[in-house]
Amino acid sequence: MPVSIIGAGVAGLCIATELRNRNIEVALYERAAGLGADACSWWAGGMLAPWCEQESAPDAVVRFGAIAADWWQQQGAEVSRNGSLVLALARDRAELKRFARRTGGYREIGEAEIAALEPDLAGRFSRALFFAGEAHLTPRKATATLLAKLQRDPGADVHFSTAMEPRPQRGTIIDCRGFAARDVLNDLRGVKGEMLVLQCTDVTLSRPVRLLHPRIPLYLVPRGDGHFMVGATMIESDERTRISARSMLELLGAAYALHPAFGEAQVAEIGVDVRPAFADNLPRLRRLDGILYANGLYRHGFLLAPALAQMTASVIDNSNSVPEWLDEDHP
Repeated sequence: MPVSIIGAGVAGLCIATELRNRNIEVALYERAAGLGADACSWWAGGMLAPWCEQESAPDAVVRFGAIAADWWQQQGAEVSRNGSLVLALARDRAELKRFARRTGGYREIGEAEIAALEPDLAGRFSRALFFAGEAHLTPRKATATLLAKLQRDPGADVHFSTAMEPRPQRGTIIDCRGFAARDVLNDLRGVKGEMLVLQCTDVTLSRPVRLLHPRIPLYLVPRGDGHFMVGATMIESDERTRISARSMLELLGAAYALHPAFGEAQVAEIGVDVRPAFADNLPRLRRLDGILYANGLYRHGFLLAPALAQMTASVIDNSNSVPEWLDEDHP
């Protein structure tokens, strides 16, 4: 009998893919009609940047995030390995120093190398941190790649518009519903994220750029064809329907500070969703009432989903496996 997976967000798709990589049959169930804006992963930045995340994340994010770029590439996703650039305005230079103290895997560069890496930022910044080993992808294309691969695979059965209930049945069930699983995982909390997609043909960037700021650090990820993902706020809230005026002002203001041409950009999309997170902002695997729950990716969906998928597959493949994120102590 195939392993049943509930939820076709980034966690469910990665777990289904990893199980098929180990020749385990799967059936994937998704209540929505297809991949789309009602899934948190639709609005992800897609930065595979474990060393940058080290600034505010536990060491496990660096250790397990380091495999992400290779894993996604091995599954056929298009991964850009151009590194990450971290900048700060002159008035916020202390933020750049603080970021450097809390991270690793970078080298400090000056104005000439900034201009060589990103010509459109020439003359605008005098110092930066360049994380050459980092990468990024386009989340919507990456999840579509996994889905297409599963749909071609005779060992995978994909069902959209099907709300399978997480109840013990014959066989193995993996719940990957994200924040919706709070009906069972009562310590799961919501962290609201707000982001924009801007269209600006006057600026070209080849890698994610982070602009540090004491209130809301900005990241800007190139999507191609003059489109940029700009994000993202982190608000302790489970409200997922509206962006606040303050957040809109902060995101647009930071983009304009990065380059004035963004003042003429078109706002192509506004995204709001809730990231599922546990207290330490790390994922968990839990067995409850015969169901295995894989959840808590927080803001690290595409970065940590491959490691979560590998741990889940090891538990399915070997009942004696005890991976790091398996939470056996939770009641």
